[in-house]
Amino acid sequence: MSNFYITTPIYYVNDVPHIGHSYTTIIGDAISRFKKVMGENVFYLTGTDEHGQKIEKSAKEKGISPIELADKVVERFKILWKELNIDYDFFIRTTMDFHEKGVQKIFEKLLDQGDIYKGTYTGWYCVSCENYISDDEPEDEQGRKICPDCGRPTEKVSEDVYFFKLSKYQDRLLKFYEENPTFVIPEGRMNEVVSFVKSGLKDLSITRSTVKWGIKVPSDDSQTIYVWFDALHNYVTGVGYGTDEEKFRKWWPADVHLIGKDILRFHAVFWPAFLMAAGLELPRKIIAHGWWLRDKKKMSKSIGNVLDPYLLINNFGADSLRYFVLREIPIGIDGNFSHEGFIHRVNSDLANDLGNLVNRVWGMAKKYFNSKIPVYSGKLYLADEYEVLRKEYIDYFEKYQINRALERLWLFIGDLNRFIVEKEPWKLNKEGKTEEVSKVLLSLVQAIRGVFYLAYPVIPSVAEKVLNAMGLDSKPEEEFKFEFDKIVSDIILKELPQLFPRVDRDEFFKEEKKEVKKMEEKKDEKVEEKKYIKFDDFKKVEMVVAKILEVIEIEGADKLYRLKIDIGDEQREILAGIKQYYKPEELLNKKIIVVKNLEPKKLRGFLSNGMLLAANVDGRPVIPFLPDDVPCGSPMT
Repeated sequence: MSNFYITTPIYYVNDVPHIGHSYTTIIGDAISRFKKVMGENVFYLTGTDEHGQKIEKSAKEKGISPIELADKVVERFKILWKELNIDYDFFIRTTMDFHEKGVQKIFEKLLDQGDIYKGTYTGWYCVSCENYISDDEPEDEQGRKICPDCGRPTEKVSEDVYFFKLSKYQDRLLKFYEENPTFVIPEGRMNEVVSFVKSGLKDLSITRSTVKWGIKVPSDDSQTIYVWFDALHNYVTGVGYGTDEEKFRKWWPADVHLIGKDILRFHAVFWPAFLMAAGLELPRKIIAHGWWLRDKKKMSKSIGNVLDPYLLINNFGADSLRYFVLREIPIGIDGNFSHEGFIHRVNSDLANDLGNLVNRVWGMAKKYFNSKIPVYSGKLYLADEYEVLRKEYIDYFEKYQINRALERLWLFIGDLNRFIVEKEPWKLNKEGKTEEVSKVLLSLVQAIRGVFYLAYPVIPSVAEKVLNAMGLDSKPEEEFKFEFDKIVSDIILKELPQLFPRVDRDEFFKEEKKEVKKMEEKKDEKVEEKKYIKFDDFKKVEMVVAKILEVIEIEGADKLYRLKIDIGDEQREILAGIKQYYKPEELLNKKIIVVKNLEPKKLRGFLSNGMLLAANVDGRPVIPFLPDDVPCGSPMT
């Protein structure tokens, strides 16, 4: 039995999971299930990327720590994957200890051998994409470079960082692409990669000194490893690199990295170069799928056009969503999502073609044989047709042309519906031709068995229900094969609920309007809250001058100080996350501004009675110290 290792990208935790995340993970799950049926030993890895400036900022905006934000969003991903029947083998988080140690091990190896060196970076940085931007990108009205991937303005940064010698690997990469022309599919994406590398590679900044939420460089804790160097290595740490060498040898290299086209450069250029430097084998294939668009724009939280998968799951079921995204467009091109198109596909393909086929056959079996179809020992109809279908379907799936495989399967389903019309079993029954009726129905039952074997990777929940109703195992036999003509006993069909109820278009859109209205109301509330507060509300905040009397370190805390302060009429204690930026002697006896009437909060077992005010400059707290002669307790007005 051969091994097959497939991965999705790991998803950022600064956002809730949406249809874009679901699309990638559904593709991966379908391929994983297909490969298992084909007799391969499969490992399917997915997970979350939990480090970086973007996540640090999102957490701060929500008033929680980055790990608290990550924990919440991770649960949402896991719950959604369960709803979508995603059968992954491991869910990796970049905050897991073994991953952090694995990344540090590779970083130090590359540093020791000279592939990483320290220097100064000055240029444009996109916080949203966690990516440095070329100087030849267009500018906005304020002179800021525009990120080519997300369209947002970038920030000018200058800092001491570590660089990876990407330029050193340009020729090796081009040679590898030449020897492996299908390394990236579709072909157009491979051409993009080759063109980019031929245009010349510059050394790559792989650490930040101004970002604190991430993996530290072991030999220089002033530096945090850049999120992409960190994140990409999940593909090796997730299968044992640095912790279980036997497991790592079993699964690496990956057979397929499944990604969205917007992160192609990181996976097809940077990642192979990192692996070359580390002396590790390169992945065998990268599949870069297109985007699901809405209103012809990429779905994005900032644009406000993301689609909640639960709206579709709750109304149509998970298998309907899985089928639609896999059937509607080829992997590699963009698709424009519309509820109209979705409803049409579900009602036409699933409810009418497939659902009605099963209902008709089960209905006739009940009517003519009380759901127990007599055995027929001769050759059945449709056996040869199924074998042709099986081979073609497998061929399409092996080429990752899943939509073509489903198109071919639905042609066969159409043939089965026409077969019923042609054979007219109701007429045969009236004529007393019981054996022929049995042959026709058994042929249809076996063909339906084949249909749900082949459909299992795409619509596993419904496939399992139908196969169980036929008295079969819930999963297909190896390579989707079975002895079509070999029926040794009567076939008993258990009753089935309606597999894919038709969706009333008008009723669905009524519900959708309600959901959209709720979302818009929430959005309006958030905008209002962010822009304005009432003056009376502001007057409730008591800000006063305080003197720092004592700075106390907390055992095991790398960010928090306990500050004993004098606010004029009393002394109290507050906690402040400034340890990484201020030494105790820089704070002692300084005059600061604090919020006096903030509700006390316990952190690390200590009660914080107030909050220090500081400016946020590129993620660094800057405290406005007041002159020594300003009295403690003086109010801010």
